[in-house]
Amino acid sequence: MNQSQMESDFSQDADRATEAPSPPRQYVSFTVGDACYAVDIMSVREIKGWADITSLPNQPDYVRGVLNLRGAVLPIIDLKCRLGETMTDPTQRHVIVIVSINERQIGLLVDAVSDILIVEDDQIKPVPETNVKKDADVFTGFLTEKDQMVAMLDLENLLVSQIREFDGSDIPTNQ
Repeated sequence: MNQSQMESDFSQDADRATEAPSPPRQYVSFTVGDACYAVDIMSVREIKGWADITSLPNQPDYVRGVLNLRGAVLPIIDLKCRLGETMTDPTQRHVIVIVSINERQIGLLVDAVSDILIVEDDQIKPVPETNVKKDADVFTGFLTEKDQMVAMLDLENLLVSQIREFDGSDIPTNQ
C-alpha cells in the first residue's frame, strides 16, 4: 500500500466516523405524581432517601429548604410544586435526586427513581409548540418508554431562577 492509498483509506475512515450515529445516552427516570421525568445521568450526583431538611423563610413554595450533605448545603426543590402542581407531602418513600448544574448542586424531591434509560437521540421527540410559553423550555423532548410518556427535563432552564435566588449568580442557559 502506497502513501496515497493510506491517506485515502484514512480519509474514508474519518468520513465514516463523522457519519456514525452518536452513541446512546443514559438518563435517570423518576416519577412525580402520575408523571414520569428523566434527566441526563451525567448531571446526577447522588440519589438519597428523604431526610429532614431545614426550612428557609421567604422562599417560593417549591423551595422546601436546605440539606446539609457532607458539609455542603444544598437547596431542595419540590419538583412537583416547581412544575405547577401541589406541594409534595414527603414520606420516607420519597427520594432526593442530587443534580449538578455547572458545578452547583441542587436536590430534587421526587416520588421515586424508576430506571436508567438508554436512549438513542432519534427516540426523543421534540416538544410540541403550544400557546403556553410559561415553562415551555423546561423540557428538551419526550420519550415513549414502555407505553409511558417520559418528559426529558432541561435542568438549567428548570432551575436557573432558583440558582439566581440562592447565590445571585447567572448560569448559562441553552437559550
